[in-house]
Amino acid sequence: MNPAYLALRVFRRLLPAQLTRWMLDIGFVLKPGLETREPEQAAARYVAALHNEGLAVNGRDVLVFGYGGGFGVGVQLLRAGAASVTLCDRFARPSQRRNARWVSAAPEYFSPARGVGRPDGQQLRLLHGDIRRQAEGCEPAFDVVLSSSVFEHLDDVEGISAALASLTRPGGIHLHYVDVRDHFFRLPFEMLTFSETAWRRFLNPGSNLNRLRPWQYQAIFQRWFRQVRLQVVQAELEAFRHARRRIRPEFLSGDDAQDSAGVILITASGLQTGGRDRRP
Repeated sequence: MNPAYLALRVFRRLLPAQLTRWMLDIGFVLKPGLETREPEQAAARYVAALHNEGLAVNGRDVLVFGYGGGFGVGVQLLRAGAASVTLCDRFARPSQRRNARWVSAAPEYFSPARGVGRPDGQQLRLLHGDIRRQAEGCEPAFDVVLSSSVFEHLDDVEGISAALASLTRPGGIHLHYVDVRDHFFRLPFEMLTFSETAWRRFLNPGSNLNRLRPWQYQAIFQRWFRQVRLQVVQAELEAFRHARRRIRPEFLSGDDAQDSAGVILITASGLQTGGRDRRP
């Protein structure tokens, strides 16, 4: 058992949410996600992944799920040709510090009439709140649904996946990058060595790590989509081999390619018939 790991996990669990958001916003100790840290790179990665599927963002209505408070990825996707981009986040609110550059660089996507630095509500939109509630009674509105390092933090992956599927138009596609590592990145599989009780009661950080494994994500998306493909974008094979004997059996599938995954990409398309009504 690693004392440094335990100390960090307890610290993160006790860290107040407001302080955590501040530390993420300024990048102090805690590192924000790619969309917040490098929005140009995040948008380019989405565009390239769509290209690999034979698709383009041009003319499509896009939902970025879990945008982290930064408008940059939305601006970049609009510049790449998206018809509209909706930035959705239940917890993060717009970061004035991070967004000032985008308001200045791309004034065409912002409206002074809506308030200083506010998206225009036509091409660039904000959606704050629980997506499960937002989806109730709504018609499908998006052609492309994207996320990066969000799903591993969710406490109701099935319910949220169902809501996002219900907001997807026929012919739409989902691309979700999921970081399935322990976010103490030097020990990417350490969280898998603890029982559910120990993890939930003492170690799970306030940002929540659900510890779902790649095959579990794939099974969930297959409830709502006919075509689901899982790609291992980043593997941690050496770290996995070092930790395997201590990993609890419920986190092992027997397929080293999936069991050693660090970052995965889930591509889902072809909505299941009646998917809007098939709640878990």
